[in-house]
Amino acid sequence: MKKIIYLLPVLVALVSGCFNNKNSIPAPVPSGTFTGEFRRISKAADQSIDTLKATIKVVIEPGIGYHVLGDTATVHAGSKGHYGINNGNGILFVDSTYSATSTSTKTHLHGEYLFIYNGSVFQMVRNSGDTLSLQYDLKKN
Repeated sequence: MKKIIYLLPVLVALVSGCFNNKNSIPAPVPSGTFTGEFRRISKAADQSIDTLKATIKVVIEPGIGYHVLGDTATVHAGSKGHYGINNGNGILFVDSTYSATSTSTKTHLHGEYLFIYNGSVFQMVRNSGDTLSLQYDLKKN
């Protein structure tokens, strides 16, 4: 019986999350110009970690598309294309400059990312197993 009493607050919290809240405010959709840091974190076969960073600017225009500016000389490519929001916390970028057969080592803003956006801070992450993480920490201008 004691176990149920200890678990009761957790159960109430879980069950209450299942009810619709008609007064809830929908999460904002990213739109505008964002500036911040891009990080490419990779783990080598010898378990060493390598982090590459660049300061970039991402412009997101609903109904038009997106483009990446800023420090695009070595780490991150200047990308542009279309995007779509899915499942409330996923964003898919389709870069019109990306080529799967290219030998470039620069990262393109291409593919599906998980994101958090509160109206001013925009963070995205895309992981490939436990060997690669692409991270964007951006703030709205």
